[in-house]
Amino acid sequence: MTVESVKPVTAETAEPREAPLAGGAVPVLGHGLQLVRDPLAFMSGLRRHGDVVRLKLGPKTVYAVTAPALTGALALSPDYKIDGPLWESLEGLLGKEGVATANGPRHRRQRRTIQPAFRLDAIPGYGPVMEDEAHALTERWQPGRTIDCTSESFRIAVRIAARCLLRGDFMDERAERLSIDLATVFRGMYRRMVVPLGPLYRLPLPGNREFNRALADLHLLVDEIIAERRASGQKPDDLLTALLEAKDDNGDPIGEQEIHDQVVAIVTPGSETVASTIMWLLQVLAEHPEHAEKVRAEVESVTGGRPVGFADVRALRHTNNVVVEAMRLRPAVWILTRRAVTDTTLGGYRIPAGADIVYSPYAIQRDGRSYDRHLDFDPDRWLPERAKDVPKYAMSPFSVGNRKCPSDHFSMAQLSLITAAVSARYRFEQVSGSNDTTRVGITLRPHRLLLRPVRW
Repeated sequence: MTVESVKPVTAETAEPREAPLAGGAVPVLGHGLQLVRDPLAFMSGLRRHGDVVRLKLGPKTVYAVTAPALTGALALSPDYKIDGPLWESLEGLLGKEGVATANGPRHRRQRRTIQPAFRLDAIPGYGPVMEDEAHALTERWQPGRTIDCTSESFRIAVRIAARCLLRGDFMDERAERLSIDLATVFRGMYRRMVVPLGPLYRLPLPGNREFNRALADLHLLVDEIIAERRASGQKPDDLLTALLEAKDDNGDPIGEQEIHDQVVAIVTPGSETVASTIMWLLQVLAEHPEHAEKVRAEVESVTGGRPVGFADVRALRHTNNVVVEAMRLRPAVWILTRRAVTDTTLGGYRIPAGADIVYSPYAIQRDGRSYDRHLDFDPDRWLPERAKDVPKYAMSPFSVGNRKCPSDHFSMAQLSLITAAVSARYRFEQVSGSNDTTRVGITLRPHRLLLRPVRW
């Protein structure tokens, strides 16, 4: 969902100038050390230096964009492509031939292949699966017994993706593997992005071995998914069938590597971001019981006491606003990068061809210049009469333009339905050993969120 207003984009100045250099750089590592120590605070503090700021990451100069209007211009301009430190660090997971990392004609062709599965009119067809999984989750939980929110969130995210998009019968063991592997891989990829030490990451150190093991297991998991479908001989009307029957620009079947990379892009980043958001939603319900109660009351008023269903989601206004506000304060994807394909300007600042650009949705969405009481959890800020005051591009959790996440409606539907289903049945309390502080990797999630469900 993108909340927009009528505020104009800042005009480019006539004479491009050099962006200011952020303070605190150290020899060799530049600003990488700050990004490792406290990346969220570092990125959130950059706007005081300007709308575009230069950073040093090792030997590289990177441009950080801090103003909402300029992040929109960056996403919409053909002068910038998907590339840079983030995407380079993700290539080991996503490959070079999937829709997440492709550019130009290949990206357009791949979007055409997967887009039908995420059309707005296709989403209701997934409703029964989403309902089934959401209610199975609430049935599995026992009042008073501790739940591990990491494993539970990954379990439902993987199962919904598998059953809706890949028509796979995925057991909980696979979701648990995915959860453990992704935590290791995304943490390692973040280190490789902010501290680009190149050959040192190939040394047989314990951390590197753990990273390589997790990455190999993720790719093995994807190979299992594809092999099972081929062996079955079945061709259900789903995204995996579309990939197995897709043609390239010459009319030939797409290659095995592209099929593999596309399935990786469906199963892994999607499950990671949705699962992380579910964790934050559960944390929100525990931390803000007044909103948990308001969601419960809204569900009751809409359903009259029957189990909440997919058809009810659009009527659950406050529930949807709780989801959006949770994504504002704790976006799963908190950092993004682009690369300039030509000499250009952004916000009046000179951006040379080949330069890497970084921006943080986390920092943008918590900026006090864009939001009143910017650090408060306030779902009512998304009521129509208040949302109109939010600057354009200050809230773009699924990005914009041709890189907008194709599964935005799919993700919002399942997040709202899961929030409604669990809130209708339980309130939540944190228990001893729980740690809801933020774990920073390529994505954000709580370190170890343990909750106790209690019946209303």
